[in-house]
Amino acid sequence: MLSNRARLALSDIRDNIRLAEEFAAGLSVEALKTDRRTFYAVTRCLEIISEAARRLPQSLRNRHPELPWRAIIGAGNVYRRDYDNVAEEIVWRDRAAELSSASRCNRKRTLPLLG
Repeated sequence: MLSNRARLALSDIRDNIRLAEEFAAGLSVEALKTDRRTFYAVTRCLEIISEAARRLPQSLRNRHPELPWRAIIGAGNVYRRDYDNVAEEIVWRDRAAELSSASRCNRKRTLPLLG
């Protein structure tokens, strides 16, 4: 049984995957470079996903080894601590790689992402 903290973290992951995909829909990396608001919005979604992933119990992460948990959690450290070096290409790459993996799992219902 999942704790309330884990359920909330999974909800945050699901919601921010959807938001990041919505914000970046139809954009290229070149367009993201010129759209500062979308860049910040997608970066913030990735930060939240990273922090929420950190809050999940290790046992839950172990049940889903197909997800790049270490990369997802580590990316948040870069966004928060090395923010002056976060380029649009990094956010674009992370959005594409990490969100697509988690989103596929969500669509397949392999993660218990509440709805």
